[in-house]
Amino acid sequence: MAGDWIEGALLAAGAGLVGGVMNALAGGGTFATLPALIGLGLPANIANATSNVALLPGAAASAWEFRDELEPVGGLPVRLLVAITFVAGLIGSILLVLTPSRAFDVIIPWLLLTGFVAMALGPKASEWLRARVVIGRRTLMVTQGMLGVYGGYFGGGVGLMTTAAYGLLAGAHPRSLFAIRTLMLAVSNLAAAFIFAAAGVVRWAFCIPMLLGAILGGVIGARIGKRLPHGLVRAWTLRVTGATTLVFFVRAYS
Repeated sequence: MAGDWIEGALLAAGAGLVGGVMNALAGGGTFATLPALIGLGLPANIANATSNVALLPGAAASAWEFRDELEPVGGLPVRLLVAITFVAGLIGSILLVLTPSRAFDVIIPWLLLTGFVAMALGPKASEWLRARVVIGRRTLMVTQGMLGVYGGYFGGGVGLMTTAAYGLLAGAHPRSLFAIRTLMLAVSNLAAAFIFAAAGVVRWAFCIPMLLGAILGGVIGARIGKRLPHGLVRAWTLRVTGATTLVFFVRAYS
């Protein structure tokens, strides 16, 4: 029995390490942590809540590493983006607690597909859109609120979707978004952690080792990310987004 738990804890820690690195570089850390927790026998909704809480310190560690690169997005100050994301994250996490596991299993792949398309078309779509419409602060605020709700509700691919949304609406390059993206991820995870812990849907036996792995992965990923060129980051982001989308489609509809 103890041996089984040790093996499970090591798997959780390893998945947390990989998830922390992924979140720091391109987002999509849930792609590593959620399947691992489901493989350990947790129901999908419990696994999702546990993954969300476990990835919080890693996202916070990455955000701290990138703190010197934080800057406004589309004219919106960082503090405003944080406030919007926290409130929206609370709403999203409450929705998850009230939603059957199968329901969000079916919805999530389509949200990830939207993020993948936006990322793939990123620069060209951004130029086309800005040439035809004026994107103001209100649009970015609404978008940030939707991302916060999604982050609190599920979180899988929210970093990827944030990168895609900022690139499309604010013309920001993926590499320039490391700092703000990881901070928004940490904030939505923090909001969700309050709700999930209060609702008793976190399995701490696996959450703690996964959390420790994610912290280490977040620091490692952030330090690697500072040295990567823009083109490589974009290519990595697209691959992670595509793989995440495919896996969740197969999982939902197979």
